[in-house]
Amino acid sequence: MLERIKNEATYIIETSKTIREIAKQFNVSKSTVHKDLKYRLKSINLELFVEVEKILKKHLAMRHIKGGEATRRKYLKTKRSLI
Repeated sequence: MLERIKNEATYIIETSKTIREIAKQFNVSKSTVHKDLKYRLKSINLELFVEVEKILKKHLAMRHIKGGEATRRKYLKTKRSLI
């Protein structure tokens, strides 16, 4: 488990992938990745935790933009199918 958490942390730092993408890559649930990176990592390696926390905060700040973009694409697709 400790090795997986460190690997997840290194992976997110190197790639800046989302929790979902990391979960798929490591074949674990989103909840597991979230707990690993948000809570368990802090007691394992504080330096990695600080770096990961920066990336997670950036993802959180961009969430509303990604959601709005997905909604826009959805309605464009719906509009095209009606024509």
